Amino acid sequence: MPLKRSYWKPAVIGIVAVASGGWLLQQGSDGNVYVKMRMLQDVVRTVSDRYVDEVDPTELYDLAIDGLLERLGDPHSNLLRPEDYSDLRLQTTGNYGGLGIRIDEKDGWITVVQTLPKTPAERAGLRPGDRIVEVDGVSSRSWTPDDAVQVLRGPKGSPVNIKISRIGVPDLIPVEIVRDEIHVEYVTGFMYEDGIGYILHQQFSERSADDIRLLVDELTAEGMKGLIFDLRGNPGGLLDEGVAVSDLFLNRGNEVVETRSRIADQNDTYRATRKPIDPDLPVIVLVDGFSASASEIVAGALQDHDRALVLGTRTFGKGSVQTLFPLSGGNYLKLTTAKWYTPSGRSIHRDRDPDMVALAVPEEQLEDGPDRNALGDAVREVYYTDAGREVFGGGGINPDLVVHGDTLLSVERQFRSELGQDIPAYSDAVFRFSVAYTNEHPSLRPDFEVTHAMFDELYAWITDSGIEVRIDLYEGSERLIHRELGIQLATVAFDAEDSTRRRLVLDRQVATAAQLLRESQTQNRLFALAEERQDEEQAVHQN
Repeated sequence: MPLKRSYWKPAVIGIVAVASGGWLLQQGSDGNVYVKMRMLQDVVRTVSDRYVDEVDPTELYDLAIDGLLERLGDPHSNLLRPEDYSDLRLQTTGNYGGLGIRIDEKDGWITVVQTLPKTPAERAGLRPGDRIVEVDGVSSRSWTPDDAVQVLRGPKGSPVNIKISRIGVPDLIPVEIVRDEIHVEYVTGFMYEDGIGYILHQQFSERSADDIRLLVDELTAEGMKGLIFDLRGNPGGLLDEGVAVSDLFLNRGNEVVETRSRIADQNDTYRATRKPIDPDLPVIVLVDGFSASASEIVAGALQDHDRALVLGTRTFGKGSVQTLFPLSGGNYLKLTTAKWYTPSGRSIHRDRDPDMVALAVPEEQLEDGPDRNALGDAVREVYYTDAGREVFGGGGINPDLVVHGDTLLSVERQFRSELGQDIPAYSDAVFRFSVAYTNEHPSLRPDFEVTHAMFDELYAWITDSGIEVRIDLYEGSERLIHRELGIQLATVAFDAEDSTRRRLVLDRQVATAAQLLRESQTQNRLFALAEERQDEEQAVHQN
């Protein structure tokens, strides 16, 4: 699909202006910029020569650059070192050279959590629960997952020698694995129930639109009559892919998003350019406080054109565009250069404490008190969709139907509270139990039921691991523990689809979306039902 610009593409015009002497022509309130440049050099030289502790001058320049960008007050503008840029490329392409495993630190060791299908790790026989205790002769004790990633990733065709410790095997197992190109699948989909399809999109990459189109076609062939499109927790990614995914559902010519900048060539309006897939298919888009960036472009565009019902909680509000400027030494400057606006004219961006953005934590998650997902009347800027429905501005995308996730029961909250600092150890114990259980039950099927016997076995495993758990709180939290154990068993034993299915158990937002789709044959009927249900949802949340 021809698109005007990716927000990752470099706009080098500013760099040319600087290199051609633009510094010398600008006057600040305190004099010529050239004087300031000389002052910076003098400061760096003096600190390097005279500071009580020796500091490398190159490190001082790095500090100056980081400090400059930090003072902008924009957490999305920063300097990408070569390794940072490599990580960014992985996020946007989904491709890297490696083994094909998901890892985590458990009990002080790097542990395989999942092996990806058709990868070197699977071919070499690695299993969930395997501890990687040595890499190329070096102990991995106390490594962080980031430490392990730096060592285990590498060029396609290059070998890596590891030693693993496996439950039930007394000796270490040496394994040589030849790295290959790995593609991370960010899109998973299946029939949630008869007639209702479900697609989970975890991050926007270069293949997002193609992968989603393929899944929609497959689900339609299986009899899909309504779609749940889950963007919860999706942090965004490429602007072009946000536009391309919106294009799958919108009519040709519909506006998707507008970018506004003080730089003329970044003032653009992006429009759908293709015929939509199944324009009569009722669609519900799920969002939450961690849905950001390109996720908000899609949700906002489909909401403004009345193409989807947006359900969940208010999105993050990351409505700014970053452009990559190539620098010397393989470095890149990632700089905010524009903001995004939905077709109705709403700004997606929501100003907040930079520390919250750095932590990727929505404000609603950090504060107690009344529902902060709903905007107060003082800031409820009213806009209108194509059909005249009211939608609200103020940053982020406000759902058509606010539905909060399932909350913990009081006994479950007390169970968590009593665990306190032992929660990581408890989670590790559930994981290790799941590995041992699946090893002992190789015939376990994806539709397995978590039985009370398994629940009792897990309790014995947890206490044998040295974790103190009150039996009354444990038994009172059976509902929660059954769900956690089911998810962990499915993650260890099966593929992404089966793991995702388990995560949807007791998912109130998905269950609500499915109920609405069962009762709606058209998109307009969905909107009407959602309006009828809003008061009921508010009452449930307040209670």
